[in-house]
Amino acid sequence: MNKYRKLAFNTIVFAVGSFGSKIFSLLLNNLYTRHISPADFYTKTLIETTALFLLPVFTFSLTEAVVRYGLDRKYSKKQIFTTASVLIFAGLMLMIIFMPFTTLIPFMNPVQEYTVMLTVYVCVSSVRSLCSQFVRAMGMVRLFAFDGILTTMLLFVFNVLFISHMEMGVRGFMLSVILSDFCSSVFLFISCRLYRYLDIKHFNRKLGKSMMRFSLPLIPTTVMWTFTGFSDQIFIGNMCSENSAGIYSASAKIPNLLSMLSTIFFQAWNISAITENDSEDRNEFYSKIYSSYESVLFIGSAGLIFLIKPISAILINYNTFPEYSKAYLYAPVLITASVFTCLDQFLSGIYSATKHTLNSLVTVAVACIANIILNTHLIPVWEINGASTATFLSYFICFCIRIADSRRYIPFKFSMLKNILNTLLILIMCRFTYEQSGIIPTAIIMVIVIIFNIRAVYETFRMIFPHR
Repeated sequence: MNKYRKLAFNTIVFAVGSFGSKIFSLLLNNLYTRHISPADFYTKTLIETTALFLLPVFTFSLTEAVVRYGLDRKYSKKQIFTTASVLIFAGLMLMIIFMPFTTLIPFMNPVQEYTVMLTVYVCVSSVRSLCSQFVRAMGMVRLFAFDGILTTMLLFVFNVLFISHMEMGVRGFMLSVILSDFCSSVFLFISCRLYRYLDIKHFNRKLGKSMMRFSLPLIPTTVMWTFTGFSDQIFIGNMCSENSAGIYSASAKIPNLLSMLSTIFFQAWNISAITENDSEDRNEFYSKIYSSYESVLFIGSAGLIFLIKPISAILINYNTFPEYSKAYLYAPVLITASVFTCLDQFLSGIYSATKHTLNSLVTVAVACIANIILNTHLIPVWEINGASTATFLSYFICFCIRIADSRRYIPFKFSMLKNILNTLLILIMCRFTYEQSGIIPTAIIMVIVIIFNIRAVYETFRMIFPHR
């Protein structure tokens, strides 16, 4: 199987396993906006984001190292799983000691009553992440994908039970996540017989140091990346209102359709990036895949912006809280930002494959600082629009730095003209959508974007299915 077909096969496997689960996740947004007020929606998002902060800090981002080292045949799978498990367990013990002090952080006031549940939430999520990433590192992509379906279906069922029927609100959401992640961990641990790889005698201190050196730069990287994505809502919540922050949070769920496709691809791409790192035609491989990936993202974003109103009506429920009805107006710029988030993620794969994770840290630090500065200046002037613009610009800045820096390690071909033209076309679509200028102008631009990008997609398709 050639490398292009292998990447396509893995992407399809992840897509089959993830698509249904991702759709379930998006549909849950309708349930949340029906039963949870904008202010409580902000609290829910704050809890999710806090968990995203705590996970890399107290698990040392070791799940990333599990994938990187697990795909490398030089290392023992038993030593990798055991060593990572011991270090993560130690980190979670530190988190339990630290958690009471989170109540001293001013903007964390809405989360104070959920501190115990949040601790359990993070512990269970970290165990599930360790198990699932180790399964992926072992090449069991079908089982990894099936687990994604199972977990999200359980999440959906628990949410319907606790939020829709029992009206437990934010607490019901947290309980749903905890139970679905717990069931996933048990399923993976038993079905993959992960207990065979857990033996304290195989704890390897030297390997642990090596994995920590790889993963430690990823901790601030992940934390700052998370903060960049959520800081807008913190600023809106403090400069405007929690209701406005909740509306912005709801609109930010719409770009998840694009992120969903990117996540599916990235799971497969990460495997190819690592396994093909030493191949002779590596640069050509990266060039073709990047060009096609970029084209798919711009085509997808154009289609999503064109259909933004009907899609938002599906994902966001306006009946109980009419305030959500304008959320779709802020989504197009966030969709454009999502394009560059996906491209940034692609380029971070280069840093992981070549073990230059420190570069990933530096570039995201620039994006984080830019986001804070832009938010403080743009939100007082444009309110929610200022936050979405700040998000787009910060991710775009990160992309500009990474595209120049990462190609020092893998010099793949990149067309700056193509990227700039695509970005301008998408931003024009955003302007037309916000001004509600009609469907025809956005339709024309969408067709232009498709024509402009379709060739790169077709050429990669030919590499996967060559003519005989």
